[in-house]
Amino acid sequence: MLTEIVKTTLLNCSLDDSDILRYKDRVKRIHYALPQYPLTGWMDSPLQKQEALLTSIERVASEVRACADVLVVVGVGGSFLGARAIQEALMPYFGLAKDGIEVVYVGLNMSGAYIKELLEYLDTKQVYVNVISKSGGTMEPALAFRVMRLYMEERYGDKAIERIIVTTDAEKGILKGIADKAGYRQFVIPNNIGGRYSVLTPVGLLPVAVAGVDIRALMDGARHAAKELAESDLTHNDAYKYAVMRHMLYEKGFTIELLASFEPGLNKFHEWWKQLFGESEGKEQKGLYPSTVNFSTDLHAIGQFIQEGSRVMFETLLHFHEIEGDLAVPFDTRNEDGLNYLSNRTFNEINAISKQGTALAHAEGKVPVIQLELPKLDAYHLGYLIYFFMKACAMSACLLEVNPFDQPGVEAYKRKMLELLKEEKVLK
Repeated sequence: MLTEIVKTTLLNCSLDDSDILRYKDRVKRIHYALPQYPLTGWMDSPLQKQEALLTSIERVASEVRACADVLVVVGVGGSFLGARAIQEALMPYFGLAKDGIEVVYVGLNMSGAYIKELLEYLDTKQVYVNVISKSGGTMEPALAFRVMRLYMEERYGDKAIERIIVTTDAEKGILKGIADKAGYRQFVIPNNIGGRYSVLTPVGLLPVAVAGVDIRALMDGARHAAKELAESDLTHNDAYKYAVMRHMLYEKGFTIELLASFEPGLNKFHEWWKQLFGESEGKEQKGLYPSTVNFSTDLHAIGQFIQEGSRVMFETLLHFHEIEGDLAVPFDTRNEDGLNYLSNRTFNEINAISKQGTALAHAEGKVPVIQLELPKLDAYHLGYLIYFFMKACAMSACLLEVNPFDQPGVEAYKRKMLELLKEEKVLK
């Protein structure tokens, strides 16, 4: 038996192991039914031979880093959230990684001010573009790519073809047609993997490789998770245990899940998690509402509500025992703030104690707390955690008896927007 990397525990709740084990047979049935769904290629992809793909991504990433100051990633939803999550979790807070360049994103909104300022910013930089879309028909990235394509052609002329990289479907779609006609280099989004489950494909791997992330370590962690979490037995699969815990709390009336962490670099990881669970579960008037907080900042913002507000939420506390980089609290002979008693501590130690105190306080306040603990915040363990959440999400949605891999509700706003645009009804 492999050693599980994510340790899952439930604090302050009437639920116990015997309650969890009531789901053992149901979980096993779902486990064996999951591969029958379409768009489940992500489940086995980390186990497949990927040497040629990783080498190709690394080669292109090396070229981009050598020839550009900035990579502009064009995408929305699953086409950018995962990459930005990994980038911000693993890159320095200030400045760039030693072996990386700046990676920025466009196509995630339709703000004219955002795009205008981006173009002005790029004028003093050397630029590559990576446009990511399975179909090419989604309005936000399609419009952004139209702008970026013309910008690149105006700046680089015939050389623009070398600086635009397309990540799209292997065979069909608007973007595929554009890429074939123009002769852009292409990476393939596997047709059996949906957007929000695609971060461990070229969708996420190329941008983060350019930023300086070790994508082999990332995929090694995901591979470990794919092997370990292939276990059908609930008692030996913490991803399934987490799914069952959150489902039981949902059935007890806790309808909001707060993903919480104590490292600000995980803010964008929270956003990826929010899309993963929100689009997978929010169907047929069912599902937990996924929300996020970053501590200790949010302890001074909505901490009061969490502690004493209406009991509709539970907390999933994400904790990495080791964070690269730390600082000791300095000794000050003046001691005017009375904090010299902490000078034998580091900031990370105090942050860990703050995590423990927060979990205890919220548990005492009758807020159920699920605690997910990992040894270290690095590429390997983040790769593991990404796969862990995808596997847990698939199980959790199936426990709700909804399809984890479609998103019919997303199309509603698109239809209404197109109706208004075609009728020239513009709201100002």
